[in-house]
Amino acid sequence: MAAAKVRVVNTSGKRKTSIARATIKKGLGCVRINKIPLELLTPELAKFKIMEPINIAGKKMDKLDIDVNVQGGGFMGQAYASRTAIAKGLVEYLGDKDLEAIFKQYDRSLLVSDSRRKMQKRPLGRGARAKRQKSYR
Repeated sequence: MAAAKVRVVNTSGKRKTSIARATIKKGLGCVRINKIPLELLTPELAKFKIMEPINIAGKKMDKLDIDVNVQGGGFMGQAYASRTAIAKGLVEYLGDKDLEAIFKQYDRSLLVSDSRRKMQKRPLGRGARAKRQKSYR
């Protein structure tokens, strides 16, 4: 017996120090973030941000399982990284150019990871830009 090939797509998304890795495969339509169902995820604001690409895709992703592993950063950075990974994975799995155009029109950060990073601390100051004050009087 030959084993049936299962198509699996792995993608990643980044935001600040958060890195999300999404795995998309055929299934029942379950979405899990760090093994927690999306419906049970808190806070609500992060859940709504993660649901944006899913809501835009609509019926196209009814039979797809999405598992996202995300680490680093805060909860909103993780939410933005997760939504980027999910959107990239949906476009790659479905091979749909129209969906890609809709995502880009809605928000470019759905398909492009955010490359901004923290500036390094410099001498004579407490941070990247702050400097010690001088007084001449």
